[in-house]
Amino acid sequence: MSSPFMTPLERRAAFSLAGIFSLRMLGLFMILPVFALYAEQLRGVTPLQVGLAIGIYGLTQALLQIPFGMLSDRIGRKPVIAGGLLLFALGSLVAALATTIEGVILGRALQGAGAIAAAIMALTADLTKEEHRSKAMAVIGLSIGLSFMVAMAAGPLLNQWVGVPGIFALTAVLALLGVVVLYTLVPTPTRSVFHRDAEVEPAQFRQVLRDPQLLRLDGGIMVLHLALTASFVVLPLVLVQSGFEADEHWRLYLPVMLLGMALIIPFIIIAEKKRRMKAVFSGAVALLLLAQLGLIWGQDNFWAIALMLQLFFLAFNLLEATLPSLVSKIAPPQSKGTAMGVYTSSQFIGAFIGGAAGGWVHGQFGTEAVFAFSALLIALWWLAAVTMREPPYLTTEMFSVEVADELAAKLMEEELRGLRGVAEVSVNVDDGVAYLKVDRQMLDTEALKQFQQAVPEPVSQ
Repeated sequence: MSSPFMTPLERRAAFSLAGIFSLRMLGLFMILPVFALYAEQLRGVTPLQVGLAIGIYGLTQALLQIPFGMLSDRIGRKPVIAGGLLLFALGSLVAALATTIEGVILGRALQGAGAIAAAIMALTADLTKEEHRSKAMAVIGLSIGLSFMVAMAAGPLLNQWVGVPGIFALTAVLALLGVVVLYTLVPTPTRSVFHRDAEVEPAQFRQVLRDPQLLRLDGGIMVLHLALTASFVVLPLVLVQSGFEADEHWRLYLPVMLLGMALIIPFIIIAEKKRRMKAVFSGAVALLLLAQLGLIWGQDNFWAIALMLQLFFLAFNLLEATLPSLVSKIAPPQSKGTAMGVYTSSQFIGAFIGGAAGGWVHGQFGTEAVFAFSALLIALWWLAAVTMREPPYLTTEMFSVEVADELAAKLMEEELRGLRGVAEVSVNVDDGVAYLKVDRQMLDTEALKQFQQAVPEPVSQ
């Protein structure tokens, strides 16, 4: 049986791939808090074009991240990741050199086309044992959250020094640095195989897309990122109109993001340890709705905006943490990769719709209407959240096995189902992996360890 701790190679893989993800996410999100103000300087720009420039990366990302992940199965992970980073760098340069809003939109679309999320997840799976994969994915997830927080504060600061074109140029440098990290720090797997827990399997789309519980979560992450992107189409303008100078915006975003990250910790503990996930989740959606409603009526008062922004990011960070956990709890163990792929695509589609719709609504009806539009969709999401079933408090366990055929796999599944705390089992002959959903509070850990020790592992890859 393997050690409960990641090996040095696994730690190196997790942190270096998290670094690549962070460099890319910094480039995407540093523009968010400053672009609406910059766009006012461009000739003939319309609010719809501003929204498209902010959100169009989500469309190309959503369209290409799953195909690029599948391409990495054929030609290798690193070539796809490197190609995506170079495409991202090209898009950043196009946006940096653009003198029209159309040029910026093209650059942002090219940035999103460098869709490497699925390929990075697949490479992470190649470089980690099944027992340690969730730890590596958690490192990457944490890096994304931290990079978003840094980007929100760094964007306004960098805007003072180099302007928005300079920020775009810096994102190109960050993407090229990602290529250097890829080929100098990220280990190269001995071989790449398909991982059902981390990659999309097209044959499972039908099952995943017909699950009403998963569809609620896909719709939820879409609305969450729609509201985020739509809000930042107008929020920098609203702050300036309230008397808060653009150069000072980082002084608001930094404490709001830090406090928002800290305040979610007790709620996550209540949701997971106390098993109150549905209450915490639906409460966070309600808080998000309250923040949007507050922004409709508090636009003339800086302190009202600051309070609503704090509530927004408290809810946003809490939902960003709980939604993937809910997907993992609800998705069948052998379909987790496909469920997460659809979920991630929904997130990017939300960013695109939020930018485009937010820009159009702003142009037609004003800033209040943008927050009202988001509030309406969040209210519908809240109705879906409060009527969802209480999620099963299950986590995924995986370990390598050696089974000769389907009959042996079925016998192993029956034996595993007999262990206390094991709710679902799928043993895949081709993968040589046992996928389990377990209730950790009830799990007979010792019996599972003894089972793993008794089962021979396949020859190491």
